[in-house]
Amino acid sequence: MKKIGAFIFILFLMNTCINNDVAENHNCDYKTIISLAQYQNAPSDNLTINSLKIENECLIINFSSSGCDGQSWEVNLIDSGNVYNDNPLQRNLRLSLKNKELCEAYITKELSFDISNLKVEGHKIQLNLINSGKSLLFEY
Repeated sequence: MKKIGAFIFILFLMNTCINNDVAENHNCDYKTIISLAQYQNAPSDNLTINSLKIENECLIINFSSSGCDGQSWEVNLIDSGNVYNDNPLQRNLRLSLKNKELCEAYITKELSFDISNLKVEGHKIQLNLINSGKSLLFEY
């Protein structure tokens, strides 16, 4: 009986030591790209950023542009890869839009981007969305 009790106790200990650092699924629409080349060269068709907010490690961007219905738009959130040593630390990002739609409607969309890969040492970083003039403090 002692062996069974010891065995159960060891199983209990093993279960409590399992690494829970598995990447969380934040249910964001897209991943954030970190690439200086893409940051500098990705499409930059005209858009207006209406609002920004962070929820559960997703940066939610509400934006508008002209088009037919926005279904063919190619949208990416791109980080330059640089971390600036201001207080707080800062990163520059831009929303890239490739828009080949020739209609004159004004379309508004809201998309979310996983920003968990933008974390640095510490518990916060300022995210500057350069094509909006807006910044958000990402605390984690």
